[in-house]
Amino acid sequence: MSSHTELFTIRDWLRFAVSRFEEAGLFYGHGTDNSFDEAAWLILAALHLPMDTLDTFLDAVITETERKHLLHLIARRVDERVPTAYLVREAWLGEFRFYVDERVIVPRSHIAELLRTALNPYVEHPEQIVSAADICTGSGCLAILLALAFPNAEVDAVDISDDALSVAARNVADYGLQEQVTLVKSDMLSGLTGKLYDVIVCNPPYVNAPSMQELPPEYRHEPQLALASGEDGLEHVRTLFAHAAAHLHPGGLLIVEIGHNRDALEEAYPEMTFHWLEVASGGDYVLLLKREQLL
Repeated sequence: MSSHTELFTIRDWLRFAVSRFEEAGLFYGHGTDNSFDEAAWLILAALHLPMDTLDTFLDAVITETERKHLLHLIARRVDERVPTAYLVREAWLGEFRFYVDERVIVPRSHIAELLRTALNPYVEHPEQIVSAADICTGSGCLAILLALAFPNAEVDAVDISDDALSVAARNVADYGLQEQVTLVKSDMLSGLTGKLYDVIVCNPPYVNAPSMQELPPEYRHEPQLALASGEDGLEHVRTLFAHAAAHLHPGGLLIVEIGHNRDALEEAYPEMTFHWLEVASGGDYVLLLKREQLL
């Protein structure tokens, strides 16, 4: 990679990073979808500048130590294809920031969009939700958003991975929600005996076997345990459908993200009527079922 000695301002480094990213043909999908946004995120985060201050600091001259640090991060992004989220130890869901590292997948759930409005109109009275669970919590991001959306709810953040739960614990503490969010080690629902919830959300592993073989290098830095779900990508969804009713109050809701598996899911469950929830990317990614439909 070129020397950093001729790059002085953030504007210089932004141009340099975009050029390197374009030249390398990087894959985006961990918070951005283009080289400019990726470069701006990496540079601002690495320099500990707020995400909305790029224009203010474009012509700021950075120090020699900062230049060396940026060169190192850009080199890792290009040469090793490490996602920017891991390089700068942060990921964003809307305006919410979460700590991440290689122990968890980078948060990117459509369910977060739905929680901004407390699942309106599917939940009429958010204050009446008193128990909720996030299955396959990973970094804990959806559990935290559940707690913020439903302040009267006790929320369980559930994962099989001790590493993931350690990351989730850090994020829960960062948001000061230790009294509301409980971390639970469990393989899906198996460790929740006797637990009942008003709402269960889950962004499970859903990558099918053929797609796992074709993942871009960036995704191979993530825990494969959190991505793969059997031959057809539905292994974890089947577990949810088989056991979720036993953990929902009457009228309780199960909300599941299934990636690009809508066709496969509807073929596997022709007798079920799914309610598909509209998000910014479309209406094929997140489904809602009531407890009574799962019985």
